[in-house]
Amino acid sequence: GDGQNLVTEDVTVVEGEVATISCRVKNSDDSVIQLLNPNRQTIYFRDFRPLKDSRFQLVNFSNSELRVSLTNVSISDEGRYFCQLYTDPPQEIYTTITVLVPPRNLVIDIQKETAVEGEEIELNCTAMASRPATTIRWFKGNKELTVEVEQWSDMYTVTSQLQLKVGREDDGVPVICLVDHPAVKDLQTQRYLEVMYKPQVRVSQNYPLQGLTREGEPLELTCTAFGKPQPTDMRWLRVDDEMPQHVVVSGSNLLISNLNKTDNGTYRCEASNAVGKSHADYMLFVYDSRAGEEGAIRSVDHAVVGGVVAVVVFAMLCLLIILGRYFARHKGKREVFPLFSLHRFPFRTRAHRRRTSTF
Repeated sequence: GDGQNLVTEDVTVVEGEVATISCRVKNSDDSVIQLLNPNRQTIYFRDFRPLKDSRFQLVNFSNSELRVSLTNVSISDEGRYFCQLYTDPPQEIYTTITVLVPPRNLVIDIQKETAVEGEEIELNCTAMASRPATTIRWFKGNKELTVEVEQWSDMYTVTSQLQLKVGREDDGVPVICLVDHPAVKDLQTQRYLEVMYKPQVRVSQNYPLQGLTREGEPLELTCTAFGKPQPTDMRWLRVDDEMPQHVVVSGSNLLISNLNKTDNGTYRCEASNAVGKSHADYMLFVYDSRAGEEGAIRSVDHAVVGGVVAVVVFAMLCLLIILGRYFARHKGKREVFPLFSLHRFPFRTRAHRRRTSTF
């Protein structure tokens, strides 16, 4: 029949944990409530348990609810459980128990324990016996890999395959296989990459520390090389010419105690290991013994001349300002006196004329 007056919810539980089934009555009329298993065997009739499975325990019983717990849940406990209410007509509703099974094991298999830079290697991650089938994600270090992977499952065992091209920067970096599954959180495993690569070579100038390489002065170079495995063979040579006899090579160092212009050229340091060979070049150009000094003297002379010119220009500007003010002041006086004479002398002239006419 229908279960208009009954309420229950589906239950999802991880294998081995506890599931709780609740049969509730919305409008109680003291009718009998009972719970049945998927085989329709009575688990509880009111507060009595006819079924002999002791994993079922009564949690709460009243006129409005029958609540039962099931401990140590297994896959065989999955299915529909029925709540029945003995009314006229009888009412029935079911709840479904879903059992989640976390992966039993998580394993990464790597095609080659040691790879050479530039190679593509294959990694397989397997999550065993999970339910539902798990989803696998790949990371290299902290970065999730978005490359396309193959994934297949067999009876809830899932395998994911990753093809990865490795470089020297990947040496010692962990490749992580992480599981997405509702029954488990943060389940992951990892393998560290071991990548072999040919040497990286660098030539540095020890002396002179900076400035020009001048005739008659010494030159000291040092070659450094890093690789995996560490380089065992390192040598100096002169490109397109023989090494001068006065050049001293001691391990990774090259020394020329007295430079001359015949030393000009390209000096190369080569290093090799089991993976391959690399080199770095140093271009040597020997300058005259006084090279750079004349330029410094010229720059000082230019600075002195520039300073003198600046002082002369400043003095001339000051003189022009003073003369300008002087001429402006005297020009003003010459304009004032004529104005005075125009106002005074015409008046006195008219008086004089009047006195003259009287006589």
